[in-house]
Amino acid sequence: MYQLVVYPDAQEQVAALPNEALDAYAELLSVLELAPWSGRPQYDGNPEGAVRRWAFGPRAAGQVVYLILEDQREVHIALVQWWG
Repeated sequence: MYQLVVYPDAQEQVAALPNEALDAYAELLSVLELAPWSGRPQYDGNPEGAVRRWAFGPRAAGQVVYLILEDQREVHIALVQWWG
């Protein structure tokens, strides 16, 4: 299991999410604790990269960008975006 570290900027972005996105975001956090490598690489040219992204919410209107620190078993959430 991975520990989640949510950066302060990302915490502010989460606080601004609409209600329709909150359940999907919470579900995504549960997945990231167990299988963060399942997300897409942030840069397609670096498929093994530790910076990943994951779409969430209705119509995939949200995205989380995160960094996996495998040796520390941590997932650092750096950015939460919502386009819905």
